[in-house]
Amino acid sequence: MKFQRIRDLREDHDKKQIELANYLEIKQSTYSDYESGKINIPIDMLIKIADFYGVTLDYLVGRSDEM
Repeated sequence: MKFQRIRDLREDHDKKQIELANYLEIKQSTYSDYESGKINIPIDMLIKIADFYGVTLDYLVGRSDEM
């Protein structure tokens, strides 16, 4: 599953992958794999990403268009 919204949010906020990786305390390559869907994002990471952008988990994973 590709997480397009995670990439879109990052780009909309003018953030680089390394910035999010540092926030999540993971390697940049791991974060890149999250965005591309190469690996699944653990729920604790999804929660941190949602909190970072102030959006719901449903929005983040494409289940809702409401942030």
